[in-house]
Amino acid sequence: MPQDEIIQTPRGPARVDIDTPPGPGRSLLVLGHGAGGGVDAPDLCALRDAAVAAGVIVARVTQPYRVAGRRAPAPAGHLDEAWGVVLAVLRDRWPGVPVLVGGRSSGARVACRTATTVGAVGVVALAFPLHPPGRPERSRAGELASGLPTLVVNGDRDPFGVPEPAPGVHVVIRPGERHDLRVDPTGTAVVVLDWLRRHGWAQD
Repeated sequence: MPQDEIIQTPRGPARVDIDTPPGPGRSLLVLGHGAGGGVDAPDLCALRDAAVAAGVIVARVTQPYRVAGRRAPAPAGHLDEAWGVVLAVLRDRWPGVPVLVGGRSSGARVACRTATTVGAVGVVALAFPLHPPGRPERSRAGELASGLPTLVVNGDRDPFGVPEPAPGVHVVIRPGERHDLRVDPTGTAVVVLDWLRRHGWAQD
């Protein structure tokens, strides 16, 4: 059952689009958007549909700068602060339900940076931007080292690079996909759902 609401944060109002399964939620998956995009990106919508059908509560968070109509992203600290406030509200709403955080691109980075702080049990990183295009020396691989089970799904043609697997970090490379993961969003959602099921966070 879809619904949307506004949650006030110190960085302005954030919008949360929530989709719930018919029965009790096996887990709560909170997703963030890319820097210049929104929560209606094809990969996020495909993942929402697949996860809700498997008993997962899905919340897609629109950061305050996007709610305000700005395309230029807010500083990382502002993004993380707003995200943390939203997560606190959602955790209170579904106490005892395992919380997973994730998103695409910039949203994946926010989720990784804050995962332990918000009490998540795992991270889903779609199109994780390993480095700026053409700047492999500026690696962001350290952000993936949250110590939590982490799934990374990137395209093999992503100009932002593809992270390497690491302890606790499972990397799936999607052939023919670029940074937007638009070629086969349903296939990307299947990859994530299989990982969620392996950990007991989604119904079979």
